[in-house]
Amino acid sequence: MKKQQFNIVVSQSNIHWVGRKVTGAHDGTIAIKQGNLTLEDGKLTGGSFVIDTTSIKILDVTDPATNAQFAGHLASDDFFAIDRYPEATFEISRVDNDQVEGNLTIKGISQPVSFKASVSVANDTLTASGKIVVDRTRYGIRFRSGNFFKDLGDTLIYNDFDLNVSITARALATPSLA
Repeated sequence: MKKQQFNIVVSQSNIHWVGRKVTGAHDGTIAIKQGNLTLEDGKLTGGSFVIDTTSIKILDVTDPATNAQFAGHLASDDFFAIDRYPEATFEISRVDNDQVEGNLTIKGISQPVSFKASVSVANDTLTASGKIVVDRTRYGIRFRSGNFFKDLGDTLIYNDFDLNVSITARALATPSLA
């Protein structure tokens, strides 16, 4: 059995997030801080990565003052509490064909998630992508959730948000048997 380790190239990897509300959606990016993936016989079998919650950016709000206010709100206790939780993590627990299962930890709360992933390897470079649909209320993020607040009307924010993960990783050098 051939086992390979790959380190995530953070400058070539990212997460594009999308959050929806009654009146539309917002999107942005968040950085991957570090991570690794393991392949056995060319198939993904494990790995993990760290998400830098302090790096969250909003792409669709172009007014600088409004963007800064929105970013501050996402950083607050209403959402990601980044002063206390500057990182989120994902750790693979099982892979079955292209279905990845693992534990996503946000605000110190770990929950199982499952998603389809596309993985390919060319020479020493691995690329992987997948969309993780996250129910924010499972992580204590209840702001304007219809599950917890009534009569929100057009201020309701949907519970699910998407994390579209795109990873590039490089194989670790294996020692030669000279």
